[in-house]
Amino acid sequence: MSTRLLVVKASIIAGFMMLCFSANASDLEKRQSELKSIQSQINQQQSALKTTSKQREKLLSLLRSDEEAIASAAKKVNSTKNSLAQIDTKLTELKQRQDELETLKVSQQQTLSKQLSSAYLAGNHDYTKMMLNQQSPATIERMLAYYQYLNKARMKSINELKQTLTELDEIKVSQTSKQKQLTKLVAEQQVQAKRLSQEQDQRQRTITELQRTLNSKGAELEQLQIEEASLKRVVEQALRAMKDNPSMEGFGKQSGKLKWPTKGRVSASFGSQRSGQVVWKGTMLSAPEGQNIRAVSGGKVIYADWLRGFGLVMVIDHGKGYMSLYGHAQTLLKSPGDMVKSGEAIALVGRSGGQSEAGLYFEIRHKGQAVDPAKYCR
Repeated sequence: MSTRLLVVKASIIAGFMMLCFSANASDLEKRQSELKSIQSQINQQQSALKTTSKQREKLLSLLRSDEEAIASAAKKVNSTKNSLAQIDTKLTELKQRQDELETLKVSQQQTLSKQLSSAYLAGNHDYTKMMLNQQSPATIERMLAYYQYLNKARMKSINELKQTLTELDEIKVSQTSKQKQLTKLVAEQQVQAKRLSQEQDQRQRTITELQRTLNSKGAELEQLQIEEASLKRVVEQALRAMKDNPSMEGFGKQSGKLKWPTKGRVSASFGSQRSGQVVWKGTMLSAPEGQNIRAVSGGKVIYADWLRGFGLVMVIDHGKGYMSLYGHAQTLLKSPGDMVKSGEAIALVGRSGGQSEAGLYFEIRHKGQAVDPAKYCR
């Protein structure tokens, strides 16, 4: 029993500030070296339960490092993907504006050409000849007004054409700049994708070794109980962090109206058995890795960190004692203290927490008690 208490204490996650982990090549090599060292120790002392328990704790710590490195890489990939989409949209807008200006330029050139032709044809009636021909003052006044009108119209057309040509030049410069950014981002994305793949491979090696320490039903059940204790402590911390905010109305009026946080298939429903006496306090949704996880309602992020057994977890306070919890994320896109809107992307679907398949663990709690998400989500 004392050993289990020590393990529980070691698993408690304190604080609400998200740990920022920037992975690099030397760090990856260091974690690979640590894994090899642990593997060697387990092979030498596999029969010793006490030693295996210690190695399990080391592997869980290593798993956290692996998954935080994946989160960092995935966040960069996601940011780059969004930037690429924005630049692609901007280039499309610039091309559309360029086509509009090219059409306008042709029209303005044709108008100016007609005005110049008219001015040329009327060129015999200059001011001097009108005076020498001793035309009536009224006729001269009308002709002067006509010429003045033509000159103004011609100058307006010239200025409009100049403005169009200037904007066309600016668009071409902007297009060149955006194209360079696009090329750079594509290169960055390739590097980031390779980095993400390396981190995922390292994580898989850690998980394989971790599974060797959970080779019995008793060990698995003990692990689930420890994970539940960790989650309970986080919920208690979240309850203390929740503050009465009149602008947040909870879920009382939204029963059966909320959207699920991501599109997927229910792989484990609320209240179903996990192992022994341990039951699911939330819903597991199988979904593609990297897919957006969206806030089911507006609120304030009160927890965003790695949690044993649940990986990268986010908890949102929705007011009136309601909170939603999102686990096993690949990366978290929000930090504690951030306000989020209903439907806003807050994380990406992942496999953190040692999961073998991608998915989202989703909970809804009211005053700390887990409730069936299906009662609120349609």
